[in-house]
Amino acid sequence: MPEPSSVKTLPVFADAAAGYSIDAWQRWILFLDVMRRRAEQYEEHAVQKAPHVLDYQAELIADARAFDEPVNYALVRIIPPEGVTIDPLKRPFVVVDPRAGHGPGIGGFKADSEIGVAMKAGHACYFIGFLPEPVPGQTIEKIARAEARFLEIVIARHPEADGKPCVIGNCQAGWAVMMLAALRPALFGPVIIAGAPLSYWAGVHGQNPMRYSGGLLGGSWLTALFGDLGAGKFDGAWLVQNFENQNPANTLWTKQYNLYSKVDTEAERYLGFERWWGGHVMLNAEEMQFIVDELFVGNKLAAGEIRTSDGTTVDLRTIRSPIVVFCSKGDNITPPQQALGWILDLYDNVDEIRSLGQTIVYVVHEKVGHLGIFVSAGVARKEHDEFASNIDLIDVLPPGLYEGVFEPKGEAIENPDLVTGEWNMRCERRTLDDIRALGGNDIQDDNRFAAAARLSEINLALYRAFLQPAVKAAVNPAWAETMRRMHPLRLSYELFGASNPFLSWVEGAAEQVRGNRRGIEADNPFLALQEQMSDRIVESLESWRKMSERAAEQTFLALYGSPALQAALGGDPESNRPPRRAPKSILTNTLVAARTSALRDKIAQGGLLEALVRSLLFVSRALNGADERGFEAVRRIRRDHQGANRLNLAEFKAMVREQYYILLHDEAEALAAISAMLPHNIEERRTAHAALRNVLEASGPLSDAVDERFQRITELFDVSERSERQVQSGEPTPLPVRTKPRNRSA
Repeated sequence: MPEPSSVKTLPVFADAAAGYSIDAWQRWILFLDVMRRRAEQYEEHAVQKAPHVLDYQAELIADARAFDEPVNYALVRIIPPEGVTIDPLKRPFVVVDPRAGHGPGIGGFKADSEIGVAMKAGHACYFIGFLPEPVPGQTIEKIARAEARFLEIVIARHPEADGKPCVIGNCQAGWAVMMLAALRPALFGPVIIAGAPLSYWAGVHGQNPMRYSGGLLGGSWLTALFGDLGAGKFDGAWLVQNFENQNPANTLWTKQYNLYSKVDTEAERYLGFERWWGGHVMLNAEEMQFIVDELFVGNKLAAGEIRTSDGTTVDLRTIRSPIVVFCSKGDNITPPQQALGWILDLYDNVDEIRSLGQTIVYVVHEKVGHLGIFVSAGVARKEHDEFASNIDLIDVLPPGLYEGVFEPKGEAIENPDLVTGEWNMRCERRTLDDIRALGGNDIQDDNRFAAAARLSEINLALYRAFLQPAVKAAVNPAWAETMRRMHPLRLSYELFGASNPFLSWVEGAAEQVRGNRRGIEADNPFLALQEQMSDRIVESLESWRKMSERAAEQTFLALYGSPALQAALGGDPESNRPPRRAPKSILTNTLVAARTSALRDKIAQGGLLEALVRSLLFVSRALNGADERGFEAVRRIRRDHQGANRLNLAEFKAMVREQYYILLHDEAEALAAISAMLPHNIEERRTAHAALRNVLEASGPLSDAVDERFQRITELFDVSERSERQVQSGEPTPLPVRTKPRNRSA
């Protein structure tokens, strides 16, 4: 008689349960041990004088605490690891990490990082970091002046470099770098801002509720209160807590569960990240108040409403360097609208961007989260690697708005030998409508945020008048330090540390477990049940998050959308004019007009190099943008041409831009002048014509529109057999009298 199947499965079921129980218990002990190591790491990191998470050796170059206006910032040179060769002719890279509650170093905490890929491309690297404690009296403006001095030092250390430093500003450092680039444009090469908010009110309904926080909390008076409770210091742990609150499922469950479920392989990665995540730093209360009032709630940066102590306006339109904006649709801290909305605040159209000589390249990742923008190894190997490899391409792009697009290098790509990395980078032309298509505020939304900003100013004034004196009188430094130690984030580290006697057994037990580790098969049914339970917990927390965010958004929209409240706060509910829009400058328009007028005198000036560049720009206008393969071909021409190789990159860039503006000013006359700029020698013209074709075909076969323009240029170069016969027979060449070439370019 056959045995019932249920009887057969009982031993299997019992074995699975027993195996899972042992494995779960061992994983729990190992999990506690990782948390113990995390606490030890936190305590070791906290007692260091200059804690950081850089994975490279560094040499201190300048300590801003010794400056006339001391701040807690320092400039260090990253020492290249063995096997990495730095090219002294390449521009240096300077990475500025965010001071958003965490310590410095995340831009170079592993080989596949912003610093790592820049050094791999041959660039010298510097890092601007900071100490945990601010210098009394330091302000955002003083920090900017210190960073300007750092850049002066870097420039002086690289006199042979082909271009000014490329500066990378991550997250909160992004707006700081942009402000400095507006105030001191001559110090900058290309600026790369990664995950950096610049348009703080922008967003779309149903997403990114962090922008509503200021209005729902009544404005920045709470910032002032917490600064006073900290005895003049603002605890960066509160900023980290704000990040944590954006994703409760990850904060309360997923991060820990992922460690527990993969504790045999996940520990080191987890500890490496937590070393940075738990490195909380302080800000002066005045610094934090500026950030919240002027940026987060006030949204004054893109509107040109921030002024320095001497009255200088911070106008982002004065930045002369190319700006690379890297953002992601998966970033709930700095969504694409906040990363790119400033462009819509500053400009009416792309022609205005061009007229001011600005080049803006934006890259939108589809899914990576906020930290992944400057932490993910995959992002470093792709986007940041391409930025470093193609920084000179970005620097010489004609003014305008572009989107960076990446395609894998492979057999399908024409001329793969011209691609330096694993991806081919194209910069495709875009208009402001492409940015608007990402979504953003309407006038009613902007009016709501403007009302919240005005209420914030009122509440802050009331707090300072009635409550602040009492709070300051009641708080002393010792009490403030005690409150900092009691912060929930710090307690989450310290509770697992040596001060907790109930966990003293963990280290020894973990050693025994590692010596007798018993894993289970992946098909264990209890393991599947564990995963299902985890998924249910995540779904519950996600539902709670969505419900909370929806309630927050609806409350904000209803409260600050009230016409009565807007009118009471001094706004006009019926206004159709954006409340925050950068003003136009008559002086700027006059200067642009004067520069445009001066171009007419330069139309006929130049030699073969100017003619080549003008021809290339004319034909390229039929393309959708620029390709790194085409630029590599241009780089080779610049290297080999006897006139071009005597120009440094800045001079070459200036010449490219001048020819671009000449074409914009009067295309017909600019083309007519090309013949006179070419040499009489037909072989020289043929060589130049062939070089031009090589550049244009580097990205693939010519389209009909491009080929049509190229044929017009071919006629101007006059490289036909008839022309050669005229030269051989001594007949006069039908070219206009050639104008005197400019120095170093004939």
